[in-house]
Amino acid sequence: MASANETGVMTARIERRGREYAIVTGGYWAFTITDGALRMLVLLHFHDLGYSPVSIAFLFLLYEVMGIVTNLVGGWIGSRSGLHRTLTAGLALQVIALCALTLPNAAWEEVISVAYVMGFQALSGIAKDLTKMSSKSAVKLVAGDVEGAVFKLVALLTGSKNALKGFGFFLGGALLAWLGYDAALFSLAALVGLALIAVWLLLKGDLGSSTGPVKQQTLRASLSKSKQINVLSVARLFLFGARDIWFVVAVPIFFSERFGWSHGQIGAFMASWIIGYGIIQSFAPRVVRGDVATARRWVWALAGATMALAVVVQLDVALEVTVVGGLIVFGALFAVNSSLHSYLILAFTTRDDVALDVGFYYSANAVGRLVGTMLSGTLYLAGGIEFALWGSAAFVMISALLTARLPASS
Repeated sequence: MASANETGVMTARIERRGREYAIVTGGYWAFTITDGALRMLVLLHFHDLGYSPVSIAFLFLLYEVMGIVTNLVGGWIGSRSGLHRTLTAGLALQVIALCALTLPNAAWEEVISVAYVMGFQALSGIAKDLTKMSSKSAVKLVAGDVEGAVFKLVALLTGSKNALKGFGFFLGGALLAWLGYDAALFSLAALVGLALIAVWLLLKGDLGSSTGPVKQQTLRASLSKSKQINVLSVARLFLFGARDIWFVVAVPIFFSERFGWSHGQIGAFMASWIIGYGIIQSFAPRVVRGDVATARRWVWALAGATMALAVVVQLDVALEVTVVGGLIVFGALFAVNSSLHSYLILAFTTRDDVALDVGFYYSANAVGRLVGTMLSGTLYLAGGIEFALWGSAAFVMISALLTARLPASS
């Protein structure tokens, strides 16, 4: 039986972990709202200025490119110096990016505007992935060894993040209509600034800092991973590429051009989709097991649904209802798949390697988003929403084939 002193130490440790989780989650939430709002602000604002789907896709290109590098380097830095620094750095960079994006105006040449916005979207991409890597790595450290705690906590963090990102999409469209582009960006910068101050003052400085050999690892050594992490990472690449092929550019512009939806309607749909997706992610541990066999079944279900949607849209059957309804089904299935992936990467890693492994994994996620973003504009321009959905279906199928290669036990 534990002594009173041991019980007190254990209680204090649990309270500290809960406090750290709340601080990390709060900072991540604040960032997430602005990240969703910024994406919708940029997309709608530059579409109004007459930019083509491909030009708009290029606005997000460096955002995704920097995510690849940031997750690798950020995971290595976080493992050496603690997640406090990477989290606060991410929040600080987002404040700078939001303020800098107020400078472009309609008088600028398109090529200059695209280059400028790409540059500061890249800074925002660095900020996003530093914040995400820090927050999800912290879950492994906060959860401890309690059975099922990692799956529940990462699902709660990821699900709530996506619900708030959905609110950010709605907020971005609403702020653009109510305040205009510049004032909307400054208001978002103020929100992140408050979160930065809170995290800087309240979060323990050495959270996530490794005490093992990783302290002496070079950055190059952090790229050498186990087979299961490599396979899961590439499966994640194609899973998120499948989503972004239709999500980033194709569907918002499709709704605007084909059905004449307003900014508010587009923002509301995108927001509702992400909020619903986030809620399902949060509840996933209550309805599915966190293991590889379950991940295999759910990714095949997503592949089948995506292919069915592409076929029906190709046949032009009740197009508006089909696209809206089909994407809701896609979102529900995708949410469960994403939640399972987020759990598996933490299940496959160790406490000392968590920042490195999560950083490596989310760099693959960023590659998928990059490819999906590029294809979203180009496929839509080449063949409309039909091409985008067929591209998405192909990516989910590849993800399913890769998931089948994961070891049966997690």
